[in-house]
Amino acid sequence: QVQLVESGGGLVQAGGSLRLSCRASGSIARIDAMGWYRQAPGKQREFVAIITTAGTTNYADSMKGRFTISRDNAKNTVYLQMNSLKPEDTAVYYCNSRDIYLYTDYWGQGTQVTVSA
Repeated sequence: QVQLVESGGGLVQAGGSLRLSCRASGSIARIDAMGWYRQAPGKQREFVAIITTAGTTNYADSMKGRFTISRDNAKNTVYLQMNSLKPEDTAVYYCNSRDIYLYTDYWGQGTQVTVSA
């Protein structure tokens, strides 16, 4: 089992920045890529960004240029730097990883990001 714990959410004005963190613990050898998803009220959960252990990244189109995902493998932690935030970025942000043996997903508890106009 792998546990994912997010932190860093909060309230910010439009145009501001936030940095989210997600620390993995437990059976770390069972995961490789770590990523972020978000879910706004009344909407489906959507992909934000992902990063592999080797550092390869991928972003949702709407986040490219504003969000940056990074990771510190020594700390088993992935980060999401969010700049130029917009009210439509308001959502609960979830950390995600997949068990490479069981092909099941691990999720964090989520952290709320609220962007005021």
